[in-house]
Amino acid sequence: MRASAHRGRQSAADPAVAGLDVYIVGGAVRDALLGLPAGDRDWVVVGATPEIMAARGFVPVGGDFPVFLHPHTHEEYALARTERKSGRGYHGFVFHAGQDVTLEEDLQRRDLTVNAIARAPDGRLVDPLGGVADIQARVLRHTGPAFAEDPVRLLRLARFAARFVDFSIAPETLDLCRTLVTQGEVDALVPERVWQELAKGLMTACPARMLQVLEASGALARVAPGLVWDAAVADGLDCAVRQGLGLAQRHALLCRASAPGLQAHLKAPGACQDLARLLPALLQRLAAGEDSPQVWLAVFESCDALRRPQRCLDLLAAAGCVQRGLDQSRWARRLDAVRAVDAGAIARAAGGDVERLRQALRAARLQALASGPLFAD
Repeated sequence: MRASAHRGRQSAADPAVAGLDVYIVGGAVRDALLGLPAGDRDWVVVGATPEIMAARGFVPVGGDFPVFLHPHTHEEYALARTERKSGRGYHGFVFHAGQDVTLEEDLQRRDLTVNAIARAPDGRLVDPLGGVADIQARVLRHTGPAFAEDPVRLLRLARFAARFVDFSIAPETLDLCRTLVTQGEVDALVPERVWQELAKGLMTACPARMLQVLEASGALARVAPGLVWDAAVADGLDCAVRQGLGLAQRHALLCRASAPGLQAHLKAPGACQDLARLLPALLQRLAAGEDSPQVWLAVFESCDALRRPQRCLDLLAAAGCVQRGLDQSRWARRLDAVRAVDAGAIARAAGGDVERLRQALRAARLQALASGPLFAD
């Protein structure tokens, strides 16, 4: 099916694209076929040049290849392009975006067949690689042998497997993933890109599956050195999904048994690194089995709960996916009791004596925790 047989010229109602050969591509088409809510739309333009796009008011934003923002909708429009391997890693490509590049050639350079379907403005589908059939069969399959040239495709495959849990992975596609590992291509991945894909995968319906795919391909130890991946960690992630926990909490649960150096390698955001650093110590304290106002206050002090109460509650919610039966509401009431202590009044009574203030504050907080049956287990 040649692109010339499926012209996607938009209506003159939008002068910016009137007469252009344009198609929606990728995830928006895939998700529509799956009956999922529409997300951002990406467009590909066939037969145009950067000069043509600029003359119509499009704003260039691409670096390695021509991508433009629509002057009004701000949707992304990329010129149809091909790519050729020229070096290691996912930056090792030379792109060609000439007017002679067809839609089919642009689709063939994409990672998976389910992402290589285009839709013209009149609704017609262009599907040269059988992506519609793979959607119907629930199979994630590579578009061609060039899949093994770009290590990011392995990360994306693992993420899609975590998102689309009813899809299998074609065996030959997993074989190409192993080739990416054995040939050292995954070693060219920078931590920032690994984190970008990992963060998306952690927020899917089954983040454990992303890790399973990476492990099955041999890539896990290369992209996340020091990560301990076992059934207990997987169970914690599954619990985080059921509880609707956020990214920082899921990341902390993933890394709770791993080497400290993993955080430096992944370069996760500060909030994620904070929870990953604090959770192991909190779990160790809770696992000790001691239960008293002194222990509760020590927990709050260890995670700076008086200044950052929500972070403490987030940590306790994550801990509840490991220490089952942890009563979150009871811990929240304990924290409220400690925060209700009038530190200002105690400071005034201390008269500037720092040590007296410290001891009085601690005594008042312990008394607040010990008073009333609501705080006892």
